[in-house]
Amino acid sequence: MNKLPVLLALGCASFTAAQAQQTPGGSMSSTSYSPGTSDSRNNGFGVKAGFNLADLRGGDKGAYKDLSSLKSYHAGLYAQFGLNDKVSIQPEFLFTRKGFDAQQFSISGSNVGQANGQVRETRLDYLQVPVLFVYNFLDNVSLHVGPQASLLVKAKYAGEERQISSVGLNSLEYGVVGGLEARVGPARVGARYDLGLSDIYNDPKDAGASAYDNVKNGVFQVYLGVGINN
Repeated sequence: MNKLPVLLALGCASFTAAQAQQTPGGSMSSTSYSPGTSDSRNNGFGVKAGFNLADLRGGDKGAYKDLSSLKSYHAGLYAQFGLNDKVSIQPEFLFTRKGFDAQQFSISGSNVGQANGQVRETRLDYLQVPVLFVYNFLDNVSLHVGPQASLLVKAKYAGEERQISSVGLNSLEYGVVGGLEARVGPARVGARYDLGLSDIYNDPKDAGASAYDNVKNGVFQVYLGVGINN
């Protein structure tokens, strides 16, 4: 799975080079289409992959000792449906890794919920479906914003896989996404922020961490994508 972003990036670069050779003049701009109609280059689908800088947010974030961001990745597919020459809707299907680094806390015995001084990595792997409103305020630059839902499919703590329900994690996460994207031919480069609105823990007492009730995911992302049909 760690090789997936590299393979997708290489594929994006190869496809972009091929398209540039096939269309010397570049791709059509939004002004090449009739204003006010659904005829737009903002129709099609593609692949994308990028870098995650994942962290925690929320009122109980300070309960973690030596908290730091987790560097990870995301990858997946998108489709885009143009409503007119400037506005479109873009659903995506992504695999994304969130989490954090912090001091390990005990989940059993007399020291439940107490940090033991060892910094460990927590990985939370999600299947994520954002549905984005896209507005091209410049010909090649667009604003992306919209809601998303995520399903937690795997959790690892200190290198050990944990059953999601047994450690009190929420299997369903919801939030909002916002960011900007620039396009050069079929290639796309963007940055966005994934703002989690639901708590990571469903019942933190099951995880031995009653102080960690109000903690949510927050992820800054940068990505590279390529359009297959636009």
